[in-house]
Amino acid sequence: MTRRSLFTAVVLSAILSLAAFAADITGKWTGSMQMGDQAFSLAYTFKVDGEKLTGTVTGPQGDPLEIKEGKISGDKLSFYVQVDMGGQMAKFVSDGVVKGDEITLNTKMDGGDFGGASTLKRDK
Repeated sequence: MTRRSLFTAVVLSAILSLAAFAADITGKWTGSMQMGDQAFSLAYTFKVDGEKLTGTVTGPQGDPLEIKEGKISGDKLSFYVQVDMGGQMAKFVSDGVVKGDEITLNTKMDGGDFGGASTLKRDK
């Protein structure tokens, strides 16, 4: 293997390994979401273990909802929560992008149009 080929292989390996690391968003985050005419506050507690994302979301009712099937890869994250809406369970699916101490999050009700966007900020 020539020096040039070896150098290229090392650089490529370094770039690919850096891309595989998930952003560490472990901790508390807050924001608000606009859904239709209503805006409401949300508080998130995230825990990252490799590419696995766990935690809770707390809305206006005050009951924390467990994050399910949470994933984070690089700066992208996704998860869902289930909400009891008057005796019927609704699944809200979220995906977002991490940029430093901000997360842009899009949330939609699974199979419906009900949802909204929010910007979360890391609690200091």
